[in-house]
Amino acid sequence: MAKVQVYYGTGAGKTSAALGNAIKAVSNGASVIIIQFLKGMLDEDMIKRLEPEIRAFRFERASSCFCDLTEEEKAEEKQNILNGLNFAKKVLTTGECDVLVLDEVLGLVDEGLISEAELIEIMKCGFPSTQLIATGTRLSPGIREAADQVLQIVAEK
Repeated sequence: MAKVQVYYGTGAGKTSAALGNAIKAVSNGASVIIIQFLKGMLDEDMIKRLEPEIRAFRFERASSCFCDLTEEEKAEEKQNILNGLNFAKKVLTTGECDVLVLDEVLGLVDEGLISEAELIEIMKCGFPSTQLIATGTRLSPGIREAADQVLQIVAEK
C-alpha cells in the first residue's frame, strides 16, 4: 500500500503544499505525476516548466471549475473524471512514479462521483515505496483512517 498523505480544509494552500512536496521529491531524484480534478484548466505554462520531472494530467474537458458547471455538464464530465481515476489506479499499481498527487480528489466523494470506499480502494493499491498525496476540502472518517498522515489547512485570518 502506498504511503498516503492528505491535505484538507477550508484554507487556501492545499495544492501549494502538495506541489511543494512534489518539487522537494523531484529535487531528491523522485518522479512525480499530478492528476488534477474539479478545478478547471491547469496553468499549462507553469506545468510545462516543471516537465519532464513532474508530469501533470487533467482528464476533464470543461475549462470551468466543476462547481460552476450545469448538472448536464457535470454528468458529461463524470466519465472523464472516472478515466482520471482509472489512470491514477494504473499509475499506482504499476509503480509508474514515486509520488502521485491527486489534487482535489476528496471533492469527488463530496460531489457523489465516487464513494468513500472507492477512493480508499484506490489509495490501497499502490506500491509501499509510492507516496500518494490527496487534497480536498472535506475529509471523511474512512479516508482519515486509511491515511498515514493528515494535515488540516485552516485560514486563521
